[in-house]
Amino acid sequence: MTALDETHDTLLHSWVESANAPGADFPLQNLPFGAFHKRGSHEAPRIGVAIGDRVLDVAAALDAACFLKAGLLAQAAAGACRGATLNALLLLGPDAWHALRVALSRLLRVGADSLRPDGPAAARILLPMAELELHLPVEIGDYTDFYASVHHATNIGTMLRPDQPLMPNYKWIPIGYHGRASSVGVSGMPVRRPVGQMAPAAPGSAPTVGPSQRLDYELEVGAIVGQRNALAHPVRIGAAAAHLFGIVLLNDWSARDVQGWEYQPLGPFLSKSFATSISPWVVTQEALAPFRAPAFVRTEGDPAPLTYLADAADQASGNLDLTLEVLIQTQAMAKAHVAPARVSIGNARELYWTFAQMLTHHTMNGCNLRAGDLLGSGTVSGPTPESRGCLMERAWRGTEPVALPGGETRAWLVDGDTLIMRGWCEREGRRIGLGEVRGTVLPALAS
Repeated sequence: MTALDETHDTLLHSWVESANAPGADFPLQNLPFGAFHKRGSHEAPRIGVAIGDRVLDVAAALDAACFLKAGLLAQAAAGACRGATLNALLLLGPDAWHALRVALSRLLRVGADSLRPDGPAAARILLPMAELELHLPVEIGDYTDFYASVHHATNIGTMLRPDQPLMPNYKWIPIGYHGRASSVGVSGMPVRRPVGQMAPAAPGSAPTVGPSQRLDYELEVGAIVGQRNALAHPVRIGAAAAHLFGIVLLNDWSARDVQGWEYQPLGPFLSKSFATSISPWVVTQEALAPFRAPAFVRTEGDPAPLTYLADAADQASGNLDLTLEVLIQTQAMAKAHVAPARVSIGNARELYWTFAQMLTHHTMNGCNLRAGDLLGSGTVSGPTPESRGCLMERAWRGTEPVALPGGETRAWLVDGDTLIMRGWCEREGRRIGLGEVRGTVLPALAS
């Protein structure tokens, strides 16, 4: 796991004053990466680093000779940020990622190596986030979604198979399915209610086709693969963490009525592939190092992970103390200027499998993962109703609708609803935010 260093010092302050504000998502200790262009322009996306309410243009900083004291590795890493996505940087590996992080920290902190906030270089390379449009930070070649929360799996199983909530393999193997990378978009992407085929209304009748009536969200964490592995070369569990660059928030939009009809025998298909939203800023594994947490504590009688999934370091700190929340704002709430209402809050500590275990299992058969691949955790749910990470659980398959301000309730999502997911780590005065991923449900297209 990543060791703590000078970049994690909580006493460091940035000359970008907004980064020092209490509760800021993007303090100097964070430095997440994303892709942007100036709103209203036709320029290609560029790679930036969020700091407070500003974005540092990495390539522009390199051109302004801001990394001359940083060394060749940091300069090479900054040069890899000239493209529209982070993929070139990911290919350089952990040493380059670390060198660039240290250089950025020194550039943006109050100190001898930093820029002058009133100098001409700062004005050219530091841009107001409010004036930027954000893009997918990586080119995603493949997307795999796991099912790593035992609370979520148990809840869903209880609804569908009360006599056997968990399948026999669940506690032995990280369950997952291959998603659709082409429909992964960044926060704010349009989310059109999907049309699909659903179970017959009565036994012996034909299935129905139409807009999904049970549209749902899924609160997830997404991990971005950094280092690739060669075909037929599995990644050992002790090395898996070094293959992960960072994390994002992920909303796996789901059509539950379509899913219920199609998922047997091969699992989700059209019920999931119409839209997946991720947050625009990739928070690096290095930034998250102070918030590592032990792996899920298995209950008595649960099997220990098989040898290829067992690693002492991963068990000690392979999880994250990451708070996650979901908020809904209906059209009526927005019209009345009522703030979004929280419908759930939980923590990624509840994941039964760590991301290292997910990645190792994914590659055990020789499958080659590539830089920019996306691994979803599956819905993150906890042991209480308030910590359930999707409406199917929160409203218990529609039988216990969630109360919202103004007397509205939600069993499933309604056209015009805006979903907002947020995440942050916070401990002893340290806070690292993931920002947010949001999306508004649009009506299905007319047939």
